[in-house]
Amino acid sequence: MELTYVTYIGAKPEEVWNALISPEGTKAIFFGSVLKSTFEVGAPYEYVGPGNDGEETVHVYGNILAFEPFQRMSYTEHPGPSYNENHADLETRVTVTLETVGSCTRLTLVNDQWPANHPSYERTKDNWHYVISSIKTYVETGKTLDFGW
Repeated sequence: MELTYVTYIGAKPEEVWNALISPEGTKAIFFGSVLKSTFEVGAPYEYVGPGNDGEETVHVYGNILAFEPFQRMSYTEHPGPSYNENHADLETRVTVTLETVGSCTRLTLVNDQWPANHPSYERTKDNWHYVISSIKTYVETGKTLDFGW
């Protein structure tokens, strides 16, 4: 049940990386959420923003597994507490890899290690397309996408 996505972005890996971890970038590409972490391997992280619990809703959380600036980030991922009662049991892994290809960056995102019958699998399979499109558009144009939500 591995989800794999590859896209090419007309920018350098540093620009894509900054969009993935900076507060300005994450707010633009992750629907108003900020990524909070020290980014040390083993450290916790959480995406926090507007949602079910107000302005400080934890949408997803987990621990940093790998953090190689401008190249690779991997982390465990749990749905936020307001989304699933058994959120702590619903762990997957997300790995984002950036590679230079000509004057572009190839972004590869793999979301794997899904437990059987994970209630968010189908929704996540579709939602990664929105996120990756947002990353590409934001990095290339500085603008965000409006999906009408």
